[in-house]
Amino acid sequence: MLAPRLLLPVALPALLAFSAMPASAETLNVVASFTVLADVVSKVGGDHVKVTTLVGPNGDPHEFEPSPTDAKHLKAAQVTFVSGEGLEGWMDRLIAASGYKGTPVAVSDSVNTRTMEEDGQTVTDPHVWNSPVNVKIWVANIEKALSAADPADAAAFKANAERYTKTLDKLDAYAHSKFDAVPDDRRKVLTSHDAFGYFGREYNVSFLAPVGLSTETEASAADVAKLIEQIKAEHVKTYFFENSNDPRLVKQVAKATGAEPGGELYVESLSDAKGPAPTYEKMFRYNVDQIAAAMARSS
Repeated sequence: MLAPRLLLPVALPALLAFSAMPASAETLNVVASFTVLADVVSKVGGDHVKVTTLVGPNGDPHEFEPSPTDAKHLKAAQVTFVSGEGLEGWMDRLIAASGYKGTPVAVSDSVNTRTMEEDGQTVTDPHVWNSPVNVKIWVANIEKALSAADPADAAAFKANAERYTKTLDKLDAYAHSKFDAVPDDRRKVLTSHDAFGYFGREYNVSFLAPVGLSTETEASAADVAKLIEQIKAEHVKTYFFENSNDPRLVKQVAKATGAEPGGELYVESLSDAKGPAPTYEKMFRYNVDQIAAAMARSS
């Protein structure tokens, strides 16, 4: 009977220390609407989240058609993230079909959005992530939502968010280092659709496109003819196509204007793991390098 009493003074401090440790919640089951957002969520969530993306690599979030598997993933989600600002026009239908009871977190809330005229209407540009300055707002909103869902791991989410925000600051500085010295008349490129507005606003680059904010819209013959004349008048020398869009129209415009190919940009979707843009950080750097190289060739 002496052995248990001898062991108790040794075991008791360990038991007390264990009981004082904060309880860590189970890994959060999280859904993100598309790959760019899923990557940022995973950076903030770290080991405490399992992130499923609805729109996969090289997918188009405008024209996405959810499947029964997507509905199953959404219904099981503890937290769901969307970019918002009209990007995920299919989300309400998916929520209704899946029976999901939560409310998606719109991470673009509080972003200083830009608007433009399209088909006689004023519309909000949803492509906020093409500026890392805006993604810092995403990070703050993601941290807040994850901490609310899992308070026990809030300190980890905060540390991850602070670390990733520093990465975004470096990306912003990198882009400025590439573009700030480029003459204004060289900062013009042709792309498939109008998805680089925030990039252009942040780094003073002009992007011309035959299709508007959504790839679901179609350019009229008159719009294409007007764009061709503008490209000729402004001497735009380089065009890019996008990994998630049909390149035929932009190639048609380029052929009519003499613009030379600058390569492929990753605008609304990451590449797969073997591609050049499997994370947001790599995507942004890759796009900056491609655009800067095209400007250098045209000078």
